[in-house]
Amino acid sequence: MRGMPTVRSIFLSDIHLGTRACQADRLLEFLRHYAADHVFLVGDIVDFWAMRRDVVWTAAQNTVVQKLLRRARHGEHVVFIPGNHDEALRDYIGIAFGDIPVRGEHVHTMADGRRFLLLHGDEFDQIIRHQRWIAVLGDVIYDALVRASAILSWIRRRFGVHAYWSLAGYAKRRVKRAMQFIFDFEASAVRAARQRGLDGIVCGHIHSAAIREVDGLTYVNCGDWVDSCTAIVEHFDGRLELIAWGLQDLAAATVAAEEEELVCAS
Repeated sequence: MRGMPTVRSIFLSDIHLGTRACQADRLLEFLRHYAADHVFLVGDIVDFWAMRRDVVWTAAQNTVVQKLLRRARHGEHVVFIPGNHDEALRDYIGIAFGDIPVRGEHVHTMADGRRFLLLHGDEFDQIIRHQRWIAVLGDVIYDALVRASAILSWIRRRFGVHAYWSLAGYAKRRVKRAMQFIFDFEASAVRAARQRGLDGIVCGHIHSAAIREVDGLTYVNCGDWVDSCTAIVEHFDGRLELIAWGLQDLAAATVAAEEEELVCAS
């Protein structure tokens, strides 16, 4: 890894290995570019929900797993926190797989002394908790939108339009109820960190990457590697940065637009 850009920590969530929508090739590019002291896998790394319907496990997805295991063997501190799509692995909390411990949650101290709660975030999703069938249906619809996005992108490229555009992301931003859900999710996440006397929270689940101050605490969402290809990195001074890999300009604009809509909604 000598010569690679190095950060103190990498936070990844919602990779959804085992699905056609997983952008494992882009994730591999990102992992080859960044070394880190800590790598936190913040849930929905493997998508057992989707795999019940159809298993798609590519060579690139296999390489992602191998690379994470290799990094753990070579001394990087890799922690896996299961989400709702890989909740079966919550039965193995406290056990390590190839030097990667499985934890229900984790408190990480940043280089500047701030303490952050790390968990997937489905705990704050009232639909997941009380109306699971709606969540499963929504997952099927979202998967269909992602597949449609891939077809539309191919058509756009045939007509010389190479800029990435996501139907799933567009729908998520434009549906007011979905935006209000995101807003409520963030408030619940920040409240959980505050109740524990922490300085912030890092989570995933809603596929909406963000770093923002909410009521005096820092809310961080890793985004996903299905639609937006985003990760959070911590630099050695404790500064957090949102990385939109391979889609930098578009993803930055998308995140900015989502933040603006959330402010308007509040």
